[in-house]
Amino acid sequence: MRSHLLNGLTAEHYRRSVTEGVERVAAKLAATERPFTGVTADELSPRVDAIDLDRPLGDTAAVLDELEDVYLKDAVYFHHPRYLAHLNCPVVIPALLGEAVLSAVNSSLDTWDQSAGGTLIERKLIDWTTARIGLGPAADGVFTSGGSQSNLQALLLAREEAKSEDSAKLRIFASEAGHFSVQKSAKLLGLGPDAVVTVPVDRDKRMQTVALARELERCRAEGLVPMAVVATAGTTDFGSIDPLPEIAELCDRHGAWMHVDAAYGCGLLASRKYRHRIDGIERADSVTVDYHKSFFQPVSSSAVLVRDGATLRHATYHAEYLNPRRAVHERIPNQVDKSLQTTRRFDALKLWLTLRVMGADGIGELFDEVCDLAVQGWHLLAADPRYDVVVEPSLSTLVFRYIPAAVTDPAEIDRANLHARKALFASGDAVVAGTKVGGRHYLKFTLLNPETTPSDIAAVLDLIAGHAEQYLGESLDRAS
Repeated sequence: MRSHLLNGLTAEHYRRSVTEGVERVAAKLAATERPFTGVTADELSPRVDAIDLDRPLGDTAAVLDELEDVYLKDAVYFHHPRYLAHLNCPVVIPALLGEAVLSAVNSSLDTWDQSAGGTLIERKLIDWTTARIGLGPAADGVFTSGGSQSNLQALLLAREEAKSEDSAKLRIFASEAGHFSVQKSAKLLGLGPDAVVTVPVDRDKRMQTVALARELERCRAEGLVPMAVVATAGTTDFGSIDPLPEIAELCDRHGAWMHVDAAYGCGLLASRKYRHRIDGIERADSVTVDYHKSFFQPVSSSAVLVRDGATLRHATYHAEYLNPRRAVHERIPNQVDKSLQTTRRFDALKLWLTLRVMGADGIGELFDEVCDLAVQGWHLLAADPRYDVVVEPSLSTLVFRYIPAAVTDPAEIDRANLHARKALFASGDAVVAGTKVGGRHYLKFTLLNPETTPSDIAAVLDLIAGHAEQYLGESLDRAS
């Protein structure tokens, strides 16, 4: 079994095995004609359940054949131009090279004596990102597993900086279009059920600053503590960007920590065309970025950034067996001193290689393309009498609803939209997402693939309408 351990003696075996795997995936990508096969859990589960994990196949080719059957054949392929559902981006090749390197070397980014150069590369990327944001010379941060963890850590720092002896008095203010991880973080931080105050949004799905001001004033009047305001630069449902400069003013006035969840909108940091849309982000106390959303990186690749690196001390614990306190005085750069995680992948390498091959402008141009595509999609929807589109996009998301000419019952229209999404997924021809607006069911395009065209959008709209009309026709038949 030692022949399977990666070392100098098995380097050739490693090269052959990885090459076989890469060739299988490359062939699959080249042959994929639809983003999904439409397989159901009931169809796929027996194939997986039939595998006896206690009886290995022992041969790479046989294992890859099996993997083809239980995974590769029926995977959801985000690279396909008609995958239009969630915040999943196609990935760039330099990042995949980074993934291969980091997995093989297997550095752990918790301590210097496990990562050396990896630590310095991650720190350089943190400095690069904070400079792009404009957080100032004292800024710092650390890579995380994703936006939810970044938001959790940011709110942990905000809780500690609030210096309240009574956590029941702490309040977090977030837009009704914000990410659910804010509520989850509040619970994990031991805050009460009333800790998160939901602030209404305007017609463009941006946080209403007048309402935020009112809630902050009420908080103070009731003897409560405004712990943090979470502004969003790219909401999950609408891609909307909250008015960051106005929110920053209110945070300054009320002494609240300003966190910007830019997990989605961080792609604008590399944009020469639309960077101004997140002006005001430089005034944040902390920022979440997800490179695996709008920097075209493989999962996972995220970070939490802070204006004042000293605040990261709230996540610091010292252990003699890992990061003894004396290491700080010896200026040994242990990243675990900043992180909620201990063992942590060298995910920063993927972004490093991407920047070194493509450059920031290359990333920004790709993100600009999907933002431009969303505008074209919005015009298509606005001109199509079959659809109601909610807001003009700030990033690359479109939320819309099929409206049949002959049906007026909102509940029946809901069912038609739900059916259309489900039927489209089952066909495998395209994948779209869904959400609710005003209690009604809507559909959603999240456009993150520069290969997607307006023709793809138009074709998918026709498919949706066809499925919805078929459902309504069958519904009328059943009723009669």
